Amino acid sequence: MFNIALYQPEIPQNAGNIARTCAATGARLHLIRPLGFQWHSPKLKRAGLDYWSSLDYVLHDSWQAFVNHLPPHSRVWAFSSKVPRPYTEVQYQPGDYLLFGPESRGLPPEVLGCFPGVTIPMPGKGGRSLNLAVAVGVGLYEALRQAGFGSG
Repeated sequence: MFNIALYQPEIPQNAGNIARTCAATGARLHLIRPLGFQWHSPKLKRAGLDYWSSLDYVLHDSWQAFVNHLPPHSRVWAFSSKVPRPYTEVQYQPGDYLLFGPESRGLPPEVLGCFPGVTIPMPGKGGRSLNLAVAVGVGLYEALRQAGFGSG
């Protein structure tokens, strides 16, 4: 199982779509407060459709609470448009954490500096970043592909 960690997500629809992706793939979702929306937001629930009952998730009250929750020797990959290493150069392992920042600003330097950073290349012109839900899907499916989609 892989872990998706959202550091201070801001848009409930993105978080709901990511929750749906996590439920469909068996990934655990970690939401790190403060959230930019109410936990009981109708937009959050609607975007997650009927997947909420099968979602494995953890709400962390703060960044420090999340860090304290990490098992010893955890591997955390910080996704950011501000680092050069492509996400495809990582050998993902079940149990890894894929960490993503808030939509408007990404991971702050003090968080990004805690773990190895990876980026999703954007060869087009004019794009600052991908939508958060899309970026999570890209990263998670690469990790799942490498792990054989749970077949072995």
